[in-house]
Amino acid sequence: MRVDSAVLSTVAMTAILAACGGKAKPGAAGESTAAAAPAAAPESSATAPSGPSVTIKMTGNGTTAAKYDPDSVTISPGTTLHFINVSGGPHNFSLWPDSIPAGAAAAMAKAMPDSVGYLQSQLLTTPNQTLDVTFTGAPPGEYKAYCLPHLPLGMRLWITVK
Repeated sequence: MRVDSAVLSTVAMTAILAACGGKAKPGAAGESTAAAAPAAAPESSATAPSGPSVTIKMTGNGTTAAKYDPDSVTISPGTTLHFINVSGGPHNFSLWPDSIPAGAAAAMAKAMPDSVGYLQSQLLTTPNQTLDVTFTGAPPGEYKAYCLPHLPLGMRLWITVK
């Protein structure tokens, strides 16, 4: 498997941001020390899918294990992959541009409008946060995906569009 310097630098930057991105400590700079508000309902980056949908759980223990569950799916064009950050985030959905069918990059870039990089979705940082990626206009073939922060831990996803 080829991992270029851009991917490695993005992984490093993501790890740094995740480590530094915590909330301020209670009592800091005018912040209240009152109890935190109850957890909000699951977040979604898009409206509910109108066609077929497949749910993929993103899990991990934060240090040695991270995975998509399931880690392999076969879908038809127009299917939405509904990702849920279950544990061990931050997680995301990224595609290797050189490992997807010809003509797929434009369709997939449109499917990830709030991306952090080319063919890289935003990070899901909180439990139950969701992301929907719809394969509308995606040509048939094999799509190799990965979670950018957990690529070193082997968090990969194989998608077959038929």
